[in-house]
Amino acid sequence: MHIETSRLIVRDFAAGDLEDLHAILGDGEVMREVEPPYSREKTAEFLRTFCIERRGAFAAAERETGKVVGYLLFKPYGEPEIYEMGWIFNRAYWRRGYAFESCRALIAHGFSVMGLHKICAETTDDVISGGLMRKLGMKPEGIQRAQTRNADGEWADLYWYGLVASASLL
Repeated sequence: MHIETSRLIVRDFAAGDLEDLHAILGDGEVMREVEPPYSREKTAEFLRTFCIERRGAFAAAERETGKVVGYLLFKPYGEPEIYEMGWIFNRAYWRRGYAFESCRALIAHGFSVMGLHKICAETTDDVISGGLMRKLGMKPEGIQRAQTRNADGEWADLYWYGLVASASLL
């Protein structure tokens, strides 16, 4: 995959992305709503198996520097025409609109090039992540009460959002 936006390139991960990816997945604050931060070894294994071999995620890299600033989950979810997406960005690049820019491009690619029927996402953080999902045009599809544990080990609600191709304005 290779998608260009005004500031980013969404592309396949490569082995050389290890340090940039570990700066994301190894940061406890970044991973707070996801899971415990990764060790360098766990990041390397995840990069090799999930990101590269299975192509379950893509890199969001700055066009000017080539630095990977974001991790974009984008993989089939159940039916082949339904994909799940998610995002985790390097904390130094938060609040710059990179998540919106890259996810919007990925959604447009999914619907117009891949012919997807639906793209969905989940979050335990309905304020920040849920806000981005709504900004991307996704609609709330349900709440699974006390479905997963949060970073503090407490049970948390899981919010589901989705966007159907016929409803997409991207």
